Amino acid sequence: MVDPWEAVQPEYQPTAVVLDHVSHEINHNLGGIPYPPLSPPLPPTNLLSVPSPTTATPRKPARVMLLGGSDLLQTMSQPGVWSQSDLNHILDTHGLFIIERSGSDISDALAPLKEWSDAMGKNWMENIHVVRQLIANDISSTRIRQFLRQGMSVQYLLPKVVIEYIRERGLYREVEGFKESRASSMPPLRREAVDRAVKKWRDSVKAEGGERGGGKGEEEEEMRGREV
Repeated sequence: MVDPWEAVQPEYQPTAVVLDHVSHEINHNLGGIPYPPLSPPLPPTNLLSVPSPTTATPRKPARVMLLGGSDLLQTMSQPGVWSQSDLNHILDTHGLFIIERSGSDISDALAPLKEWSDAMGKNWMENIHVVRQLIANDISSTRIRQFLRQGMSVQYLLPKVVIEYIRERGLYREVEGFKESRASSMPPLRREAVDRAVKKWRDSVKAEGGERGGGKGEEEEEMRGREV
């Protein structure tokens, strides 16, 4: 299920609220999930036969849980980062799946959560499930956003269409505007975009009263050199 509700909200929505929304959509509006899971229908043995009326598919409530990396778990164990009431709601009502990542000590992050849980008479640990890392992989959304802010390349870390979407909208940038460079994290400008940029530069030079001489060719080559 893909739900765009959080993305279209005019204001930031806490994670606990988003989880409640998804749970409501699945369990209230959709009536839960099919159980047992639906199997593809078998082809009819007689093409002339009239299909039998379908019966209602049994459904059961779904438990919506939060999925994140071990860096998310570390933020939860830092006082003041998460609301205590939100943490209790997420870990007591929904639950958490944590993907282990290199360089993160999950046991150190779990210790404060267990202490807070015990102090509240809860048992959050039963609802926190750790997926151990068998192959080293430290790629995370947090690191990708850091690369983008620093102008580093994210090629091969994201699908090309996602990189183009981020570039076109100037997302995850600390400075206003957009500057393309060879070291940019965005894909190179397309040929048509380069041609438009060169034409715009030429027009601006002519408006100033003439060509700039020898420097023009170098600047134009630099602009076109951005395309791979």
